[in-house]
Amino acid sequence: MSKVWFVTGATRGIGAEIVKAALAAGDRIVATGRDPEKIASAFPDAGDALLALPLDVTDPAQIEVAVASAVSAFGRIDVLVNNAGYGHLGLFEESAPGDAERQFATNVFGLFNVTRTVLPVMRRQRSGRIFNLSSIAGQRGGLGGSLYCASKFAVEGFSESLAQEVAPFGIHVTVVEPGFFRTDFLDESSVRFGGNAIPDYAEISSQIRAGYRERNHRQAGDPARLAKVIVDLSNAEKPLFRYAAGSDAADVLEAKIVRLTGELAATRPLSPTTDGAF
Repeated sequence: MSKVWFVTGATRGIGAEIVKAALAAGDRIVATGRDPEKIASAFPDAGDALLALPLDVTDPAQIEVAVASAVSAFGRIDVLVNNAGYGHLGLFEESAPGDAERQFATNVFGLFNVTRTVLPVMRRQRSGRIFNLSSIAGQRGGLGGSLYCASKFAVEGFSESLAQEVAPFGIHVTVVEPGFFRTDFLDESSVRFGGNAIPDYAEISSQIRAGYRERNHRQAGDPARLAKVIVDLSNAEKPLFRYAAGSDAADVLEAKIVRLTGELAATRPLSPTTDGAF
């Protein structure tokens, strides 16, 4: 049976590729983004299988309208893909408080609000799949990624908790942790940097930005292949909770496990010393 997808951030990149892959699988798609006309024009042959809607995930009222329109058009939502987001990169001290608020407004609170609005639909159905697009940056912090990594760590913790809360209703959560993929993520139109330049950081800040520019559109990850995997995972009988997408992401996750194992072994004898009688 064909599925109904609700995809955020579908104007370009991974979101657009997910729309393409789901359409190819014979599913129906509610594709949302800030430029729905661009979405619709990218899939001229989709016909009634595609509903392109405007959606800024930082606008709760717009989320309500989009979800209601999806249910009105297709009657249900089987797969939610929380893909909308961007990266605020650069050193923490060179970022302003407003930079952090905007990063979390989109990557965290936007994801929360979309999920909160879709969940009643899935609970009534007693079924659903939720894919939260995190990042391998949600597993390992990196130089120049303090705000972005913090937002993705939040998505990870949220996803682990939500998965337990909604499982009794037949709703499954998968957190996707891409490594570096060939998208517009590092383009000037997408990535944002802190503007509070501090002389002490000048050299390292310049190196970070140069590194991102050099890597842009040369990443190993193929968005179309990732989209195909996500469509395949949506049909899995026993859905995975975590998927590290890309060999680079798998290497980072493996190294994180090794590091945590070593840290636990080193501090394990100290752990019971804080227990007290009651």
